[in-house]
Amino acid sequence: MPSAVTIKRLKKVVGGKSILKSIDLAVRPGEFLTLVGPSGCGKSTLLRVISGLTEFTSGSVLIDDKEVSELAPRERGVAMVFQSYALYPHMSVAENIATPLNMAELSSLERAPLIGRLFGAEKRRSIEDRVRAAARLVELEPYLQMKPSQLSGGQRQRVAIARAMVRRPGVFLMDEPLSNLDAKLRVSMRTEISKLHREMGATTIYVTHDQVEAMTMADRIVVMKGGYIQQIGSPKEIYNNPANLFVAGFLGAPATNFIKGVYKNGFFYVDDMKIDIPLMYREKLSSYQGKEIIMGIRPEDLHGEGIVADTYPSANFDFEIEVAELLGHEYILHGSLNGQKMCAKVNSRLEPEAHTTIKLTMDLSKVHFFDLETENRID
Repeated sequence: MPSAVTIKRLKKVVGGKSILKSIDLAVRPGEFLTLVGPSGCGKSTLLRVISGLTEFTSGSVLIDDKEVSELAPRERGVAMVFQSYALYPHMSVAENIATPLNMAELSSLERAPLIGRLFGAEKRRSIEDRVRAAARLVELEPYLQMKPSQLSGGQRQRVAIARAMVRRPGVFLMDEPLSNLDAKLRVSMRTEISKLHREMGATTIYVTHDQVEAMTMADRIVVMKGGYIQQIGSPKEIYNNPANLFVAGFLGAPATNFIKGVYKNGFFYVDDMKIDIPLMYREKLSSYQGKEIIMGIRPEDLHGEGIVADTYPSANFDFEIEVAELLGHEYILHGSLNGQKMCAKVNSRLEPEAHTTIKLTMDLSKVHFFDLETENRID
């Protein structure tokens, strides 16, 4: 059965430095939750705290409403998949997958000389059946007698996943499991992990710095920075309604454009450009009369042609192209608006060239405004 995980007021301090700062998080049974953020934000530390591999300073960790802080990792009903695979090189695929089951059956005195006695006794038959069932799910049955050195990177990662699955845990914990794979293999493994999650229905907490993994795999995303949770929501919620500048800039490739300007009497002034702000924003911006604020707009919401240009004529501007990157069906354009750096995604039909100027229009139905000091979205 999938388990619920609850984190309450969790803090982790190392050498006087706060790594996790009063984290509150509730993971639903059967949910695929992704922790995402830059290196050093605390996401892997949080995962290791849940697993029991890392101690914490204060707060509580509950699995199915049971406090597990004093329980050893093997007693928590969780299984972890590591970035490095952590396979035993001298053991076969089958033996690697069976390791958690054999560890559970051995006494503390027997665990040290574990290797070499994994299969043999009659009581091991049920273990072999479970190993084959896990291997079948990740399409590893033909490779059960091979050593890890005989496998590809993707196959080794599937061994690590099968080893976690064989315990039938209530919670899967995955710490950047695809980061060692090449780009093509990461795409296929993303699909495989998502498929496995749907088939098994287990609660999964998945750490990544890759926003594509977060957006495509998660039911909900937790965005972290500096030991704090910045925002929690579905991929669509976070993408369309970022809580602050950091979230808006972190999710999305290329990153959101941020343009400084002054709001006054329903208009947003960027030097000599005067943008007529739609009515739906004006009430939110009423307390910012005459103040400098930040407008955020994603590169894909800058258009070179069509209905947007007709709908928002005041948001039409000359875009000075510095670099034009062709990606087949579209161009990524790097340039500026009145000296402020910008990036745009446009259809390849426009055939833009570097060191030229084209007309672009902002889709003002897709913009966000942020407070210059707090960096929070203005609501």
